[in-house]
Amino acid sequence: MIGGLGPLEMFVLVGIFFVLFGAERLPKMANAIGRSKGEFQKGLADTTRAVDPSKAIEDMEAGGRTAEQRLFERAKAVGIDPAGMEVTALEKKVKALEALESEE
Repeated sequence: MIGGLGPLEMFVLVGIFFVLFGAERLPKMANAIGRSKGEFQKGLADTTRAVDPSKAIEDMEAGGRTAEQRLFERAKAVGIDPAGMEVTALEKKVKALEALESEE
């Protein structure tokens, strides 16, 4: 018994499926369901395998912001408009201004 269904109930359900969908479409539907389940399980396995605990902690501490977003926030805090600037040049300027502020 599968899920409390006996052989007679299963036979009736299969008969209803044949009447509704036809004998040609049922194997195609079963194949599609099987492939979908396999792809879902593969994606789930890839996702769970790729999680690095140290990276997850770092991301949580960053509040969901990327390194560039944090750099732009630091630039605005020291009075620089980051629009249109290259990341490396912006980082150098921010570090220099933060060093000057810490010396004072």
